[in-house]
Amino acid sequence: MPYSDFLHADRLFPPAEPTRSIARELFEHVVDLPVISPHGHTDPSWFAENKPFENAADLLLIPDHYLLRMLRSQGIEYEALGVARKDGSKIADGREAWRTFAKNFHIFAGTPSQLWVDHALNFAFGIDEPLTADNADAYYDLINEKLAQPDLLPMAILDRSNVEAIATTEFALDDLAYHKSMKEQGLIGRVRTTYRPDDITDPDNPDFIANLAKLAELTNEDTASWDGMINAHRKRRALFREMGATATDHGVPSALTVDFEPWQKQELLDAALSGEMTLNDAELFRAQMMTEMAELSVEDGMVMQIHAGSKRNSDPALMENFGPNLGADIPVRTDVVNGLHPLLSKFGNEKDFRLIVFTLDETTLSREVAPMAGYWSSMMIGPPWWFFDSSQGMRRYLDLVVETAGFYNLAGFNDDTRALLSIPARHDIWRREVCGFLAGWVAEHRISKRNAEELAAHLSYQAAKDAYKL
Repeated sequence: MPYSDFLHADRLFPPAEPTRSIARELFEHVVDLPVISPHGHTDPSWFAENKPFENAADLLLIPDHYLLRMLRSQGIEYEALGVARKDGSKIADGREAWRTFAKNFHIFAGTPSQLWVDHALNFAFGIDEPLTADNADAYYDLINEKLAQPDLLPMAILDRSNVEAIATTEFALDDLAYHKSMKEQGLIGRVRTTYRPDDITDPDNPDFIANLAKLAELTNEDTASWDGMINAHRKRRALFREMGATATDHGVPSALTVDFEPWQKQELLDAALSGEMTLNDAELFRAQMMTEMAELSVEDGMVMQIHAGSKRNSDPALMENFGPNLGADIPVRTDVVNGLHPLLSKFGNEKDFRLIVFTLDETTLSREVAPMAGYWSSMMIGPPWWFFDSSQGMRRYLDLVVETAGFYNLAGFNDDTRALLSIPARHDIWRREVCGFLAGWVAEHRISKRNAEELAAHLSYQAAKDAYKL
């Protein structure tokens, strides 16, 4: 589609010739490829119910913690952004939240969020001028008017974005009601779930003991015994696979794994159930559960994703008043080599095991993650994640990993988003950066243009399909 200067057709391409022209030509080969979104956090109710979004703030602002955290950094309270408080006290309505967002949109200059929002405004609503305080009300009314139209219903947005497949992410105890509805509608396959068992693998969760009891009820297993607990996971994973799941996802503070004896595992579980577990025991429990999840993946073929290296919910006040996953998560250093050694020693050579590793510690990419993926047949490198899901982050990522891991040990791209309209924007940025990177290699005569075209298509589309067994 044509773009105005507001969203320049050559954005993110290298500035110098002939590289820019090569990047432009490569992009023409991938721009219309379908989107594979194999990992993300969009709300499954959107697709099951296919109802209009209520207003511009509900669509573009409130689900996007990248926006919320930056606004918070400028002293803007979440109440003013329309984020619901746990106590139900008054918050800004949609229009007031949108006005606050528009008034402060200039603070996103140079961030990926600016590109995502600009792309969404142009792509879905035909807007070709930046969001400001002066046009906030006009844009809010325009967006709300268009949201009532059929071509901006959630499933229509998937069509418009050329999304071939999208995966949501649900916790192990989720009833999957929306996915069951989608199964009745024949939507499972295009939309699918992902098994994320953090609610029953992390003893630091304040509801951990109650969650294990609920797991026992759901599966008719004795979750006070280690073998019973693992069998309960086995049953839940099977249910998730019925709802299209091909992957699991594990958000852990570190990449630590261990491989204990049965009696040691039971001691850890007993300590967790007694409420007397130490911080070190909790870390060992999570580490052992990662090894257990790997073994179940060998058994059932589900792709295992490990997202390691974030101190989550670091602001106690935000957690207390609003809840988790709202922007107060900070990257930490991660020891991938030693952390994953027990798991890979046991399962790294299994033909039916696939592990996709994500890290927020960029220093490990060239030193640890790329060499590991360049050896272990079971291991692939996840795309730039979270704080590095940006044009500069993608450039650094490709530069750090490709020479050691090659292109075919990369898992392509996933958007990992809660904001529906950022999906086409994020994939557009990835494809542009891939084409810019490959264009540089063509200009240096490191690869042929034909080879670059094949690689651009692979990284834009096929790599994610292959990595996630879609």
